[in-house]
This record gives sequence, C-alpha cells and structure tokens, in this order.
Amino acid sequence: MIRLEKIQRRYRSDEVETTALDAIDLCVEAGEFVAVMGPSGCGKSTLLNVLGTVDRPTAGKYLFAGRDLADLGEKQRARFRGETLGFVFQSFNLIDELTIAENVALGLAYRAIGDRAALVAAAMDKVGIAHRARHFPHQLSGGQQQRAAIARAIVAGPRLILADEPTGNLDTENGRQVMDMLAGLNAEGATIVMVTHSLSHADCAGRRIDMLDGRIIASAAGAL
Repeated sequence: MIRLEKIQRRYRSDEVETTALDAIDLCVEAGEFVAVMGPSGCGKSTLLNVLGTVDRPTAGKYLFAGRDLADLGEKQRARFRGETLGFVFQSFNLIDELTIAENVALGLAYRAIGDRAALVAAAMDKVGIAHRARHFPHQLSGGQQQRAAIARAIVAGPRLILADEPTGNLDTENGRQVMDMLAGLNAEGATIVMVTHSLSHADCAGRRIDMLDGRIIASAAGAL
C-alpha cells in the first residue's frame, strides 16, 4: 500500500537547517499494523505527518497504492486525507462546541455518502460510546474522548489509520482498552501506523520500526 523511497524532510529556521527525516525507505503492506518507536526528536511524528500528507517531503518519493503523491496540490492533499486516511491524536482534537455525534461526523466531511447518521451511529457503537452521542467532549472522561476520536477516524472506512501516541494522555487501563480497539480494527483488515513510546503497546503491532536521528535503524516483527 505504502512505499517511501529516500524520503527527506528538512526544516530551515533563520540560518539553521534541520534534517528531520534522512533518506527514509519504508514499505507498509495493506492490513499491516506497524509501530514506530524512538526517542523524542528522532523523526517519528514527522514520518507520520509525511504519511498523512500534512508535511510535504523535501526530497524522495511517496507512493500510495501506486499513486505518486508528490505533485498533489493542497486541495488535492486535503481531499486525499479526507477520503483515504483516519487520524488518531494524543490530544483527541475534539471540538468542544460540538456533540460527540457531531465530532464523529466530521470524519465524513469529504465523503459523498448517503446515510451519514447511520454510519456515525455504527462507529460510535463499535467503540462503545453510542450512549454518549449527545454529550459534549468536556462531559466525557479521557478514555471516552479517545474512543470518540477513534470513531471519527474510522467512520468513513479509511484505508489507512495513522495514530500519534494514541494512549499518551490515558491511564493504564484506558490505554489498554484503546490498544485493544486498534488491534481489533487491524484484525478486521485496517492498516495502521502508530507512533508510541510504550514497548508494551508496540508489541500489539505486527511490526516494530525503531528510529534514531531521522533514520530507520531497525525493523522487526512484533511480539504478537
């Protein structure tokens, strides 16, 4: 599904240039669950941003299902994200003024789909928050908010789920439940790339990638 070839991402600030990604080669097959690990500043989140077309690589090639994404304009990239990707963030990124159902429905913004209410209800039911549909984010626990964020990510049936520290703001039990949900989605066929600092959560993935100084230094099968 994904092929990165010699991907570089450099940032320039004043006279200083920083290399966040240095000649990354990576393939992710459809249906894989890949965990990305490494110390802070090693390029994990930048890699996820490139995969999500939030950041454009400075050099190299990004092929998604054989399509070269390098030349897409901003509107095309936004449509690609809306039609193809699901995002799960550490900070949930729910909109306080919207109900949980309305937040989940945002995942359908770029989809020409008929019965949106049914899809939203099914996604909320899948992650166990259907009973919170009319509540607002501040009325939910952290674990429930992350469930809502996952429902938003999966409501449109994305081909790829990108998760950036999805358990980082959760206690141990809620973190375990979120990982169980992601593992369940993967078992149903979802392709997932997840950044994490947790070795135990990385073991839930089928493959673990270790990064250091903008490079992939190791790639191995996970514990499961």
